[in-house]
Amino acid sequence: MKKTTSLLAFVLLISFLSIPLKGQNKKTEFNQELATKLGADKYGMKAYTIVMLTTGATKIEEKTKMSELMKGHLGNIGKLADEGKIIVAGPFLEKNKENYRGMFIFNTKSKEEAEQWVKTDPAVQAGVFSYEIFPWYGSAALPLYLEHHKEISQENP
Repeated sequence: MKKTTSLLAFVLLISFLSIPLKGQNKKTEFNQELATKLGADKYGMKAYTIVMLTTGATKIEEKTKMSELMKGHLGNIGKLADEGKIIVAGPFLEKNKENYRGMFIFNTKSKEEAEQWVKTDPAVQAGVFSYEIFPWYGSAALPLYLEHHKEISQENP
């Protein structure tokens, strides 16, 4: 129960942070074409699916093998991002009692589709990571940040 409550609080915090606050920016003109392109509802929001990566049952001690799995893991994230399937991905910087290792936000409202995509990850396939899947509601503009990420990244993983 405590794990579920902590996760719910985390997801609610992310949801709150993804909603533009009134007065945060000057009023801009509504762009119907962009809203339609992004699949936005009348609030500028849409459904996504969050995948929380957790520590899996398999522990790989061999550094070369683990390095190859992580290289495949990062390559798969890049491939899914290039395909527009994954819009946020990243590791957690601290250990936590839930053993969450990282998070993906998939550009789908289908838990089944998100599960198909997460299963393409070599580290998930090897059992190094497991996962939990949750529906989520956030800003439909979230995918737009990917257009600029390569502009500010000096190195790609």
